[in-house]
Amino acid sequence: MNNVQEESLRDQKKVRRRLLILEIARTIISSKGLRSLKVRDVAEAAGCSVGSVYNEFGDFDGVILTVNRETVQALTSRLSGVPAGDPVGQLYGLAEAYLEFFAEHANLLRSLFEHRMEDDRPYPDDILQMVMDAFALMHPPLVRLLPEADDVKIALLSRTLFSAVHGIISLGLEERMVAVPPQLLRQQVEQFLDAHLAGLGILPLRR
Repeated sequence: MNNVQEESLRDQKKVRRRLLILEIARTIISSKGLRSLKVRDVAEAAGCSVGSVYNEFGDFDGVILTVNRETVQALTSRLSGVPAGDPVGQLYGLAEAYLEFFAEHANLLRSLFEHRMEDDRPYPDDILQMVMDAFALMHPPLVRLLPEADDVKIALLSRTLFSAVHGIISLGLEERMVAVPPQLLRQQVEQFLDAHLAGLGILPLRR
């Protein structure tokens, strides 16, 4: 075996190990929550040393951030699939898609919002922008519904709507509190949108 082949095999092994570490970390976060994720457990499950995990991702934050990036990418993909024909229907569709994604991947989404960097380092700008881009999917239908509003108002409104929807869903699915049944939670989200849109002079979705 020549040097090129040996280097290729090492690269393949490195890629497989990286993917395995991510899969293990994602599974632990998804099933048990971010607080249960420990670097030694991940390394042991991946059959490598803690040092190898750090070599692959820089530090343990790097593992969590990579999982979080994948989560927000999957969320954005889900939200982007909501039909955009009717702007009012799109707003309700985005809220429902968010509810469904949260119900399926609650701990992964919580990790996205709950993770704090070691040594109080700033959270990476690219992930913050990805989250903002997901929230901004409410921007186009609001522009169509409020054509006289300026961009600053629309941007603030889209963030407010998504933040409120997130809060309703997050608390409704919180196991430590009295969890709200999915159908009732959906109704609560719809009622919030009904009231908020009515306050903006927009007719709520007819059902």
